[in-house]
Amino acid sequence: MNVLLLNGSPHADGCVHLALSEVAKGLIRSGVGAEEFHIGTKPVQDCIACRRCAELGHCVFRNDRVADFIEAMRGCDALVVGAPVYYAGPPGALCSLLDRAFFSARDVFKGKPAACVVNCRRGGASATFDRLNKFFTIVRMPVIASQYWNSTHGNTPEETLCDLEGLQTMRTLGDQMAYALLCREKANLPPPAEEPWQRTNFIER
Repeated sequence: MNVLLLNGSPHADGCVHLALSEVAKGLIRSGVGAEEFHIGTKPVQDCIACRRCAELGHCVFRNDRVADFIEAMRGCDALVVGAPVYYAGPPGALCSLLDRAFFSARDVFKGKPAACVVNCRRGGASATFDRLNKFFTIVRMPVIASQYWNSTHGNTPEETLCDLEGLQTMRTLGDQMAYALLCREKANLPPPAEEPWQRTNFIER
């Protein structure tokens, strides 16, 4: 079993990487693998709602990190998204990547446990945490909890190392994620049957 840790910060070795590394500690001590995927610093194209992915089987844009992220996710059993806080929300590039990945490849994510972690200097963590969790709940991804909301605080990795409760929350999340994956493997149950999707638009007739 392997968990993909998506580092949604432009800084490959910054505070978000530190938080994800603590999650990895909890996973690894339970025998579950952890693989970090860095979003990078190059632009990520927004979704333009062309819906070509329904015809092509993949997003029409192929020149950024979205396709690489989807491919990495195919080989993993769970997902943890890490994000810095930008004006009480995730960075635009991360949201663009997740918008396109979840819309064009929802079956890659469906049913896999998920969680998000955020890092902020001082405020905005809860709003960012809420925003990211919405990606998971629309594609049947069970959301894994920790001992507190999944946030660390610090403007630099050195400051974040002083947030002992935040780091413990990350390790606990890793423990919880590993436990969920191991329970699923042991139970070996098929996923629940899906009803045909009844899409309802809120319009007057």
